Amino acid sequence: MSEPIPHRAHGRQAPGQAGDSPAASGPPRAGATVAALALAALLAGAVWWTVTTDPSAEWVSPLGTLAAWALFLPAALMARRIPARHAAAVVLLGSVLMGIAAISAPPATSNDSARYAWDGIVQKAGISPYQYVPADEALRPLRPEWLFQDAGPDGTCHTNPFPSGTETTTSVPGGSTLCTAINRPAVPTVYPAVAELYFLAVRLIPGAEAGFGAFQLAGLLLSLAVTVLLLSFLRRTGRPAHQAVWWGWSPLVAFEAINGAHVDTLGAALALAAALLLVGQRTLGSGVAFGAAVATKLIPAISAPALLYRRPVRFVAAAAATFAVAYVPYVLASGWTVLGYLPEYLRSEGYDGQDSPRFTLLKLVLPASWSAPVVLLLLLGLAVYVWRTTDAARPWDGQVFMVGGTFLLVSPSYPWYALLLLPFVVLSRRYEFAAIAPVLAMMYFTGAEPDGPLVARLGLGAAAALIAVATVVRHRAGRRIEGRGRGAEA
Repeated sequence: MSEPIPHRAHGRQAPGQAGDSPAASGPPRAGATVAALALAALLAGAVWWTVTTDPSAEWVSPLGTLAAWALFLPAALMARRIPARHAAAVVLLGSVLMGIAAISAPPATSNDSARYAWDGIVQKAGISPYQYVPADEALRPLRPEWLFQDAGPDGTCHTNPFPSGTETTTSVPGGSTLCTAINRPAVPTVYPAVAELYFLAVRLIPGAEAGFGAFQLAGLLLSLAVTVLLLSFLRRTGRPAHQAVWWGWSPLVAFEAINGAHVDTLGAALALAAALLLVGQRTLGSGVAFGAAVATKLIPAISAPALLYRRPVRFVAAAAATFAVAYVPYVLASGWTVLGYLPEYLRSEGYDGQDSPRFTLLKLVLPASWSAPVVLLLLLGLAVYVWRTTDAARPWDGQVFMVGGTFLLVSPSYPWYALLLLPFVVLSRRYEFAAIAPVLAMMYFTGAEPDGPLVARLGLGAAAALIAVATVVRHRAGRRIEGRGRGAEA
């Protein structure tokens, strides 16, 4: 894939790109490499402390997350001063340090990877993951002890038998209690077909007793692959390698892509590949990658408007065909039960706009019953704007606004959703959008607390204000640069 380096006419820097080179914060210095690595090590230490400290202490994860983000910002700024010849190696080394720290303990804040593992184990046994719920007694012979335990004689689970969290259900024959690490064990899986193929691939080799580490290792490898892909793009387009730290060293990647092992990492990697392939004029390959991304987690679909500028019919056809083909074996095995828990999941998560934490900012000015339709209209308007204004050489500028705007308007409380946003932050250099990630994390930690709504309003409001101010500043800076350029040509 090759990409033209945009906005280089007359030697001018593109609007909004000032400060992206080491020279913007002083000349590169050898000591900057040591300082950046030291900050990366401190950042990795914060991640390690967060994931290894007693997960039952509810204050640990919020404090550790805030500490990690507080260390990340100076680390990213220091990385700008690393000499160019060292930058890629330092970025990769820091990414590995972060990964080692994140993989050193079971998932600290989410048990989603328990469902991934179970779906993989079931498929390895030749059974469709959409056919049975985890609590179904028909699958008892497949249950490993690190995912399932029977309750004690008193009908209760032992204290915290699973480090990632324990769910209990009585939805089993005889009304007995089942203890499991899997969330919602009495409902079908919610994950799409490519995600299920990924779960199977990760579980093909390990035995049933292999725990969470298999998916954490897969998350580490995927995150490093994204880092390498970003570094390759930056090198080809003449941009400094240090920009990749906004993915490789991000606390979001450490906590959610690696420690939490969220499948969103695969969706983000495929969405990134789709954008880069399209810029390289490989429309068919881009559509295939995008269809696979949507068949991994559905959420990447919101990045589509910026990808419809080149042969959109061919792109959409390739994406739709890929999505459909991925489902064929599951439809043959399970019929329309492949929809799984998805319809009920959307209702349970409050996307109907009633009495839920969704649409937080709009609910400040609109009745709750209006929020969902108004958000839909706003997102449609944003999609049309992004589609009409996309620069063929830089579709990620539109993608970062589309994805980031969706998160601000819809306000999901799952930080791992923001994994989709980060690669586009790197490509577009709209670093202010990275502020959405820690806000979603704090919403996740405080969602059930009395002050949860206040945290959501303040956090999302601050992120929206930061993005608005940065956008205005970039626009004005760009107009000044263009004005000086026209004056020089006159």
